[in-house]
Amino acid sequence: MTHILNIDICYRMSLKPKRVDFVTTWADLKETVKGVVTLGNVPHTVWHNRFSDVYSLCVAYPEPLAEKLYQETKKFLEDHVKSLLIQVNGSSEEQLLTVYYSLWQQYSQGMDYLHRLYSYLNTQHIKKQKATDAELLYGTLSYESPEQMKEIGELGLDLWKKHMIEPLKGDLLRLLLGAIHCDRTGQSLYNEKSSTIQGVIQSLVSVEEYKKKNTLELYETVFESPFLEATGEYYRQEASRLLQECTISLYMEKVLQRRDEEDLRSRKFLHPSSYGKVRSECEQRMVADHLVAIHNECPAMVQQELQQDLRNAFALLKSIPGGLTVLVSHFMEHIKQQGLRAVANLSGENIATQFVEGMLGVHSKYKEMTNVVFANDQLFSSALDMACASVVNHRLNTKQPCKSPELLAKYCDSLLKKSTKGGSDTEVEDKLAQCITVFKYIDDKDIFQKFYARMLAKRLIHQQSQSMDAEEAMINRLKQACGYEFTNKLHRMFTDMSVSSDLNNKFSSYLQNKDRIELGLNFSIYVLQAGAWPLGQSCPTDFAVPQELEKSVQRFEDFYREQFNGRKLAWLHHLSQGELKLNYLKKPYIITMQTFQMAMLLMFENTDSMTCRELMEATKLNSDHFQKYVQSLVESKLLAVSGGTGEVFEPSTVISLNMDYNNKRTKFRITAAVQKETVQETEQTHSSIDEDRKLYLQATIVRIMKSRKILLLSQSKARFAPSISLIKKCVETLIDKQYLERTPNSTDEYSYVA
Repeated sequence: MTHILNIDICYRMSLKPKRVDFVTTWADLKETVKGVVTLGNVPHTVWHNRFSDVYSLCVAYPEPLAEKLYQETKKFLEDHVKSLLIQVNGSSEEQLLTVYYSLWQQYSQGMDYLHRLYSYLNTQHIKKQKATDAELLYGTLSYESPEQMKEIGELGLDLWKKHMIEPLKGDLLRLLLGAIHCDRTGQSLYNEKSSTIQGVIQSLVSVEEYKKKNTLELYETVFESPFLEATGEYYRQEASRLLQECTISLYMEKVLQRRDEEDLRSRKFLHPSSYGKVRSECEQRMVADHLVAIHNECPAMVQQELQQDLRNAFALLKSIPGGLTVLVSHFMEHIKQQGLRAVANLSGENIATQFVEGMLGVHSKYKEMTNVVFANDQLFSSALDMACASVVNHRLNTKQPCKSPELLAKYCDSLLKKSTKGGSDTEVEDKLAQCITVFKYIDDKDIFQKFYARMLAKRLIHQQSQSMDAEEAMINRLKQACGYEFTNKLHRMFTDMSVSSDLNNKFSSYLQNKDRIELGLNFSIYVLQAGAWPLGQSCPTDFAVPQELEKSVQRFEDFYREQFNGRKLAWLHHLSQGELKLNYLKKPYIITMQTFQMAMLLMFENTDSMTCRELMEATKLNSDHFQKYVQSLVESKLLAVSGGTGEVFEPSTVISLNMDYNNKRTKFRITAAVQKETVQETEQTHSSIDEDRKLYLQATIVRIMKSRKILLLSQSKARFAPSISLIKKCVETLIDKQYLERTPNSTDEYSYVA
């Protein structure tokens, strides 16, 4: 039949209709049809002659014989298929599938050639009689309708289905299921047998591929449905047997092995549409039906972090609806407990470092487990986030604010501040980048912002930043995480530092142009916007500016009034610092100290000792600040106490210069002791946060009310997690201010007063 394979339909024949003797012509054509469907040897000339005969019959004069040709061809094919069925039935049980498949290969290939031979009948007669594709897809007609004509290739397949598959379907199914069962139970099939099974199953698909809809109906009805039922029964028994013999750990390994084997088997024998159904049936019987047994082992697997078992459990449970819920829940609780353990009982000076690095260690460990064991699945990533958020926002005392924001701000401060034990720039950058991981979990981000701003202000004012680039990079990270509004004031602080530098240059020029005034010292200032810096509006104590600084302060005020008419300066002497050179000792020392400390030491310019009363009256400092700053000078051993402990300074206590002071370093600073965050400052910060929250909530409520007019008491998180009581207080305040009013007949509903 190889003569037909690559034939071009290129021939000469008379196109004029003529009288045709149907009996004679059909007799010749029938012989060729028989040769074609049995893959016999049909010479080219015979092929071309029969091609002409088909044409002649279709256009015969006076009456076309196309319908008669169709019916005779149909009868011949019916008889041929029935004769083939006799051959199949006559074969032995072992050979039935082989004989069927061999005859199918011959017949299907032959029908392909015959379809070409009848191309004129197909295109010019049958297609005109057939229903349109739209009628077949959406109408009441179907390919099975008796009145529906089929093209010759389709007709041949339909006859095979009716007269071969229908009578044999019971035997075919039984033998196919038996062969696949043998393959499942380890009785390997030789390659020819495997190819035969695949071919027989594929014939159930191929025989209906010409249809416009329900092309897999025969395959699904005759084979797939019974096969899935048999598969389910097999794995039901297999699961029961394995559970009796194995631990859950080994059972999961066996199930995965069986599932993978079944996937390969599906690809070896079945149509692709069955792959997912077979896997689902396998998982249903071996996993879903025994979900409780697997779930019962989840706590131990998670607690002991048995990664291989967890990986297997995840692989099995993820395709079962709701199957991962228990595992995810235990995983989240385990991370939470590990996190709480890591950040519990912190003590010592570096609590902030212990907290942040402990939290990052937990996050890093379980993030890697999520990626490696759970394939970065969204459920487990969310569980990690929720567990970490729970740890970060955990409160031992619900009446006190969470400490995490403050600790994170202090940790960032320790990284950004100049330090002798600081790591390399790269290490600091990496640690600052990791801080954002903890920051994202913090609910009360406004608390972090307030503490961070206070610490940034101190670093900038006291020139203690390790790197301005690192400072700016950290602020940009925070902006990326929370938006521009969150870091607006931090950016303005940086701007002020830059503007102050230009202002100092202008001040120097001003002094040069103003009768060449000499201040007698190096004097520079920072002019800071009151709304951007968390510093308060004025100095927290009265203070007498030392005589040595009075001229510089007055000159700058004159200069500033000329530059910016109407602006008012508020001097923050408690945040200022200076360099003082000590010349009364065996060797000179240059010490950087705060202005209050410098003012005290300058009081000893003309005397070696003073009482506390005299010193306090001279500096005008209040009792608290005086005690703190005197103590810092005593602790640094620049001053000595006569007749006292150095801890409580009475008015009569005598303070004197320590004339025996000695230090290996000749240039150093003593400001660190008074720059530490005090309990009062921490309390003030939290008080300030509470006030900001009330204003923020009031503004949010009014903004919502303007657009919606009516508000129910349910608010989402913004920069913090507002409590219901705080929302209610803000609503009451807005009612008092006549922004809102209660809605009649509803206790929890309010209207905006336009």
